[in-house]
Amino acid sequence: MMTPWTDGAAIRGQVQRLWERGDLLRHLITGEPAFPLRLRLKGPASTEITDRFEAVRNWIARLRELQGVHIQWREFTHRVHGTNTLPQALWLDRPDDAFGLIGKRHEAARFMELVETLRSRQPRLEPWVVRRPLQLLPLEDELGCLLDIVEWLQEHPRPGVYLRQVDLPGVHTKYIESRRSLLTEWLDILLAPGAIDARNTGVTQFARRYGFRDKPTHIRFRTLDERLALLPGPARPDLSLDAESFAALDFPVERVFITENEINFLAFPAVTGSLAIFGAGYGWETLAQAKWLARCPVHYWGDIDTHGFAILDRLRHHFPHVESLLMDRETFMAHEALWGEEEKPSTSDLPRLTDEERALYDDLRHDRIGNRLRLEQERIGFGFVEAALKQIGR
Repeated sequence: MMTPWTDGAAIRGQVQRLWERGDLLRHLITGEPAFPLRLRLKGPASTEITDRFEAVRNWIARLRELQGVHIQWREFTHRVHGTNTLPQALWLDRPDDAFGLIGKRHEAARFMELVETLRSRQPRLEPWVVRRPLQLLPLEDELGCLLDIVEWLQEHPRPGVYLRQVDLPGVHTKYIESRRSLLTEWLDILLAPGAIDARNTGVTQFARRYGFRDKPTHIRFRTLDERLALLPGPARPDLSLDAESFAALDFPVERVFITENEINFLAFPAVTGSLAIFGAGYGWETLAQAKWLARCPVHYWGDIDTHGFAILDRLRHHFPHVESLLMDRETFMAHEALWGEEEKPSTSDLPRLTDEERALYDDLRHDRIGNRLRLEQERIGFGFVEAALKQIGR
């Protein structure tokens, strides 16, 4: 018959949870939690002692067999069996007893070896170990390499080279990229504030955050007027420039159209003095380098759905003068037969929309017209595109 009394498995489970939370390894550095450490104990009630005396004796015997568990006893008197002792509390006197109970003595010893390595080379990382003790153990085989990278960056802050150019034994581009999350935590602790560009966050911004050269981001565009040709060849070609070169363009663009759909970008009609840009979703920071865009009208053509308006709102963060194109209620209602469903609508407030745009956005995000409705821009008839371009002075 099963009993609800604390047994060996339950005791090991308590200690295992302390391990999984990092508490046992953390104690080796901070002394917390304090030892002796009391464990939870549930024993038999008075009636159970009387009614199940042999089961109680067997339970006590199994507790006695647990290595490293200190049992605190209390006396009880049984009407038949006389005076006996019963466990009152369970204690682990030393951390080593806890590690031994769950088979972690070897890991604990390795952990302290790694801690000593950090203390000798980068002592300021000790608070990181206290926060994340279990993350140190898997680094045993690569800790030296990681510390080499950290020390190289301390000696070469904001180096202005590509990751591939970091010349250290055993270090290659893919290795640094695979450890960007961990290195970010360490470098933010160890580098001087001037060596960190805090505006760049997340692993994808690692290179820019710490002053490495990053893979150039390209902007894809088409001139919509043959007189704006940058290169000899086909009229209105499909071109791509790195963001820095695009930002430095100096030619008489009178108007810019940004569209999210590739076919719409490629088929965009000729427009005097104009340029078409293939959009980048929410990633407008790259395009924002082109300050000359602030000096000419810019029109954004995206899907008529909550995310399309969110992208428009984000673009206006960099270029407040942007006007939407074919993202109005008239266009939406004229294509009712082509409406689709938006899988995960945005519900955020968008402060940069016009009153008309916000009214349609609110209707979409609150399902006032229908459930999760959207109109993808490629479903809009080309006649609507031609008519809209005429209205803005094509």
